[in-house]
Amino acid sequence: MTESTGYARAWEEYWRDAPIEPGGVFWDAPAQETVVRQLPLFENEFDPELPVLDVGCGNGTQSRRLAEQFGQVIGVDLAHAAVARARADDSAGVASYRQLDAANLPAVRALHAELGDVNIYLRGVLHQCDSRDLPRVAEAIAVLVGDRGRAFVVELAEAAGQLLRGLAGGPAGPPPKLAAVFQHGIAPGEVSDQAVPALLRAARLNTLATGELPLNTTEYGPDGKPLTLPSAWWLVARGA
Repeated sequence: MTESTGYARAWEEYWRDAPIEPGGVFWDAPAQETVVRQLPLFENEFDPELPVLDVGCGNGTQSRRLAEQFGQVIGVDLAHAAVARARADDSAGVASYRQLDAANLPAVRALHAELGDVNIYLRGVLHQCDSRDLPRVAEAIAVLVGDRGRAFVVELAEAAGQLLRGLAGGPAGPPPKLAAVFQHGIAPGEVSDQAVPALLRAARLNTLATGELPLNTTEYGPDGKPLTLPSAWWLVARGA
């Protein structure tokens, strides 16, 4: 995938148009509802001497909270507009941010040559990738963690995609924040429950632990309650 593809343009346009207020983006739930709840699942497995890479950082909400826990945090995103937003929102400079196409393996290898092994936090990225890029993104995780790093991967369950499509096709149409995602040609929740572990195995990533945990969004369902989506998580390391 190159940055000239329609997929990359969709993300650039999405982040260019996204509201700047906290909670204006569909998946931009507060860190207290996301990474803080997830930390017990991986913090003791992350080598504290390694940088943490927040892959698909968006506007950096989770990156900033990760930086309170770990020494060096770098948020990376496909969209230059997302990186610009993250830098603007991080006025204290607690983390750093850069553009990276995680499906561009030469760029990934160059980053690994610069940083060495890293720990990875990856929340809700694979299910939004172009399906052709999924094997390369999984391979990128393996390259970046190297021999010492670990990756914490969170992805929507297949049922979440069904739920989102149901909301989009309802009488009132999708709620506004979800509508903005669809309007930019982004289709979340398109990965099956079997696909993610298969991708990780194919990239020679061994699962150290796995489980289920709801993924919080900033949207509300037709019943007026906060919309949470079923998801699964994996803690992985590169195998021999």
